[in-house]
Amino acid sequence: MEQIAEIRRCYFINKESISKIAKRLNLSRQTVRKALKSQEQPVYQRNVQPTPKLGSFKQQLISWLEFDAKLPRRQRRTAQRLYECLQVEGYQGSYGPVQRFVQDWKQQASHRPSTTQAFVPLAFPAGETCQFDWSHEYVILGGVLQAIKVAHFRLAYSRRMFLAAYPRETQEMVFDAHIKAFEHFGGVPKRMMYDNPKTIVDAIFAGKARQFNRR
Repeated sequence: MEQIAEIRRCYFINKESISKIAKRLNLSRQTVRKALKSQEQPVYQRNVQPTPKLGSFKQQLISWLEFDAKLPRRQRRTAQRLYECLQVEGYQGSYGPVQRFVQDWKQQASHRPSTTQAFVPLAFPAGETCQFDWSHEYVILGGVLQAIKVAHFRLAYSRRMFLAAYPRETQEMVFDAHIKAFEHFGGVPKRMMYDNPKTIVDAIFAGKARQFNRR
């Protein structure tokens, strides 16, 4: 009876397809159709289930969902991953309310108008911005093939580059690479652009908010 009620709720209320219901509940499509045609009275199901423990964490969850919605699909956190993040924040409830909240939010988001496209500026004043990133390369040293990390610096205006190779990507080598690059360029740009490396950024929050490495 509980399974029949779940199938009907998914089909008539959540508007899910028979194929989707069958896949999610690990049932055959024929079984799902049979349950939808059943004349048996399903057990009572609440339209809105209370989530007292989740209440104070809903805004944080919404903030994460809004942030993830701007990322490529494969980089977005699953409901299970969001549940684990909430546990770190102090949430002591079960996984179920989080899963339902995430599912409801995504269903509502699918009906919202798409956000305005954003563009990254490609025109920069001279000496204003420099981009930094690492690449993973292989070199032969003493006849042995070895992996190295190469620090890349590129001035956004002139496209002038500076590269420095290191055996590893550690914070001391990040500092050393910057010193060498600034000496090479003959000055320090007003702004540096990074791709959130762990040696610089400890945590990523919504929007442009970051928690930088203390060092």
